[in-house]
Amino acid sequence: MSELKVSSDTSAFEVPAALDHTGKLTQDCVREALQMMDRYGLVVLTGLLSPEEANLGLELIRQTIDDPERNRCAFASETDNRYLRRDFCSLPATVPVTRFAATLCQRLEGVYLEYCGRTRPLLEIITLTSYLGSSHQYIHRDPMGVISLLAAVEDVCEEQGGTVFVPGTHMYSGAEYRHGGAAYELMELFRIQCNWRILLHNLKKLWQMRADAAVPLAPGEFRDRILSAKWDQHQPNLLRFVLGKNNEFSLRMFGPRTLWKLYRQRRALDGLFTLVQAAPRKGTVILYRSDLLHAGPDNRSSQPRRLFGMSVARDVIEPKYWHDGYTPHPKLIAQPVTLGDLLDCPASPLDRTPVPEPRSAALVD
Repeated sequence: MSELKVSSDTSAFEVPAALDHTGKLTQDCVREALQMMDRYGLVVLTGLLSPEEANLGLELIRQTIDDPERNRCAFASETDNRYLRRDFCSLPATVPVTRFAATLCQRLEGVYLEYCGRTRPLLEIITLTSYLGSSHQYIHRDPMGVISLLAAVEDVCEEQGGTVFVPGTHMYSGAEYRHGGAAYELMELFRIQCNWRILLHNLKKLWQMRADAAVPLAPGEFRDRILSAKWDQHQPNLLRFVLGKNNEFSLRMFGPRTLWKLYRQRRALDGLFTLVQAAPRKGTVILYRSDLLHAGPDNRSSQPRRLFGMSVARDVIEPKYWHDGYTPHPKLIAQPVTLGDLLDCPASPLDRTPVPEPRSAALVD
């Protein structure tokens, strides 16, 4: 996206996944991953899943999307979901889905238990699938107190819209005292600056789609994405922008003092914060703190972008705010699952945990 300065180099946040004899991350690997999470708010674990395990996750996503009765997510990009530009939907808590989630949690046990107690709930298991013509989400924070996971079940290229992060913008006790005591104010200015460019990008893209036979707009889609009163936090909706009805980005954020600060800090902001887009290879898993600034870009490729997502609570979360940012499947609501349940659950059949060799009769004797 030319309007934003985005780096595609995630090497500074990557940790090659190394497993011990029990199939879990080694202590050294856990230590390095925690250092990344604490410093940057995210860690990119390369090679955590084998190709066969990633294929299993991809098949679970395809089965969910092929279900006409699938449970659509209600927390973001509703308009994109409605017009099949995205397919954000929660996966049912079936045995295969739960076992796949259990494999990830057990492999990452050393990291999860640093932040989450065993009684903390699994908030959702979802597929984040986007297609050509989707909109670019605004830079935002999810409800705090959650560890979120994205697993690449196939290779993701930049054009497919790999997730964009702003490393180091997570919130923790004392974080506001960084950058001369103005850290949170500067983060918010940077977010507003980025989201203005995203708004212009989305408007320009929609205008071009009106005459693009490769990505035709459906009847009523242009109106719904530009001038609709329907709730959607991540559309270039000028009506809700002007009326101040969008909590992620609206005209009410542009007071005289904010405009002056944006002008004064315009060069400093780009030096303080960096947008980094992840284009993960198949089998890579990204863990990040939910309050880290991030966004799901638009897919500019004819190939769908599919990611497996999962969120586990770190803290007690008021249900009202839980549902503001997460969409659990009705089966998960009816039968809640905790981190401890996943750690104790049988893993997927393709789990790489070595099976101990049987002891010889001589040794038994």
